Amino acid sequence: MKTYPVEEWERIEKVIRSCTLCYVGMADGEGNPYVLPMNFGYEEGVIWLHSAQEGHSITILEQHPKVCITFCTDPKLVWQHEKVACSYRMQATSVICRGRVIFVEEEEVKEMALHSIMRQYSGRTFSYSAPSVRNVKIWKVEVDDLSAREFGVPNRNSLKYKDRQQF
Repeated sequence: MKTYPVEEWERIEKVIRSCTLCYVGMADGEGNPYVLPMNFGYEEGVIWLHSAQEGHSITILEQHPKVCITFCTDPKLVWQHEKVACSYRMQATSVICRGRVIFVEEEEVKEMALHSIMRQYSGRTFSYSAPSVRNVKIWKVEVDDLSAREFGVPNRNSLKYKDRQQF
């Protein structure tokens, strides 16, 4: 099985938009990792996240704002030879982004972020009450570094590859 880099921007964005969750990794001052599955919005190189105003992640990020955010398509089980255990692998495409969290306080920007998040899941525009906008913590992550990979791609000579005809 092979792993290939994905470099086409349209394909990378398609992977991000196809995901229902992202995983946000951070580390505290002692280097202890903390990873959260989160809903998100994505617009032009910016990942928008939202949370409660307080919590463990907020405490960490106020001191150490660097994050790593991972997206992954739904994996599919593939193999090169049905009777050879080590030829089995999950096939998917992943995107790994790095950046810094900036907590947004301006209500207009918070509302724009909420629109972005809701478009990811519904494609609709909503209205928000002033208390709901005021009481949500909005995280803005401008992507500084990004890599994408397709993994678990069967060898072109494998029977499974020939059967799938989709690679």
